[in-house]
Amino acid sequence: MYLCTMNPKATSIISGVQRLYQRYGIKSVTMDDVAMQLNISKKTIYEHFSDKEDLVKHVLMAEYDFQCNRLKIIEDQQYNAIEELFEVYKIINAMLREYNPSMEYDVRKYYPDLFMKVRDIRRKRMYESSYANMEKGKKEGLYRKELNCRIITKLHVFRTEHLVEMDTFTPDELTSLKFFHEVFVYHIQGILSHEGRTFFENNFEKFKATLV
Repeated sequence: MYLCTMNPKATSIISGVQRLYQRYGIKSVTMDDVAMQLNISKKTIYEHFSDKEDLVKHVLMAEYDFQCNRLKIIEDQQYNAIEELFEVYKIINAMLREYNPSMEYDVRKYYPDLFMKVRDIRRKRMYESSYANMEKGKKEGLYRKELNCRIITKLHVFRTEHLVEMDTFTPDELTSLKFFHEVFVYHIQGILSHEGRTFFENNFEKFKATLV
């Protein structure tokens, strides 16, 4: 994955800067701040990153890499499509808990080209993962056989992306277990077959017991 191409020192800097950006946003954290907070010289930073935009790019891609690894772990398990989808929704819920709107705002405003590039990469990965789950569920007989995977996947990606951009829900609502429950049930009830609905109803309490 992405960080595998970085040397240990660069990876350490990225991890430290990632924590700073999550806490304070991107705009307010200068390269001087990075040097001071990480107890390194600016020269050391510039040995690995050409400028702040390059550093921001690496931080964003490291975050993407981390999320991809989480999804890959799920996909490598012997879950059926419903179990897999529930685990993915747990990751989405965790991402919402970690989400810093000021960081997203800063990238969108001050690095628009970078924002579009990273958004498109994330969107493609999300689409591919969701589409694969749809196809898997149909083959297992757990999702409706007439399901249009392309349309449903695009709707799913659109809804997930725009949850954090709308002010309809407060941050507390977005990260609550009640919200998680309603969004997950709302999505999955529309795609289940009769067999899938039976499995879901028989196992949903067990699913909920794994929430933290």
